[in-house]
Amino acid sequence: FSVLGRIDIGLAIVGGVINCMLYNIDDGHRDVIFDRFQGVKLDVIEDGTHFMISWLHRPIIFDIRTRPRSVPSITEIKDLQTINIILRILYRPRAELLPKIFLEIWSQFDAIELITQRTLISQRISELLIERAAQFGLLLDDSSITHLSFRPEFTSAVEFKQVAQQDVKKQRFLVEKTEQNRQANVIAAEGDARAADLIGKALDEAGDGLIKLRRIEATEGIANQLSKSRNSVYLPHGPQMFLNITGA
Repeated sequence: FSVLGRIDIGLAIVGGVINCMLYNIDDGHRDVIFDRFQGVKLDVIEDGTHFMISWLHRPIIFDIRTRPRSVPSITEIKDLQTINIILRILYRPRAELLPKIFLEIWSQFDAIELITQRTLISQRISELLIERAAQFGLLLDDSSITHLSFRPEFTSAVEFKQVAQQDVKKQRFLVEKTEQNRQANVIAAEGDARAADLIGKALDEAGDGLIKLRRIEATEGIANQLSKSRNSVYLPHGPQMFLNITGA
């Protein structure tokens, strides 16, 4: 049973690897391969099942089926009558020129760039339209991107990514804050140890003089507070009064 289990696991792994290396091109579609080292290959792959190296190749599939497009237009004819015309166009890309179409006409910006470089893209579109309109004797005064939206799935993915980035920043801040608190505690402990060491050395050099000075300062503070009080204060008589600054 163990031998058969290992064989099944091996076959499953091999099947998964092979499945990752195979892809299908449906009827009416063509494929152009993007190679990470060579760029876009000039070969156009027809429909069917094909082999690729997943980490090296990325298939770019085009739909070459004929598609309709209706173009409405309002124009005048020779007898000065205004008519409405709807022109239907049937078009499809030439399969042998798909690599060139991808390199020269395909989208030059991704979704993130459309958001972050909106002004630059709008300017680029305006330049292309002005150049194209000049061929027909037209002047293009202005053009701009007024609306930009994505599919709900992409918008949700972007929001999820932003939330994840904020969580990462928050956790990083907490870690840095904890590290700073630890360093502050270490520095405070070192300072307290240094202060205790200095006090010990001062006591060794000056004897009880420092302690008597601290008693006098404390007594002076207490006497100052009592003198400002409006209430009657009764002080006990004895050697413990005012921290026994006079000694035994």
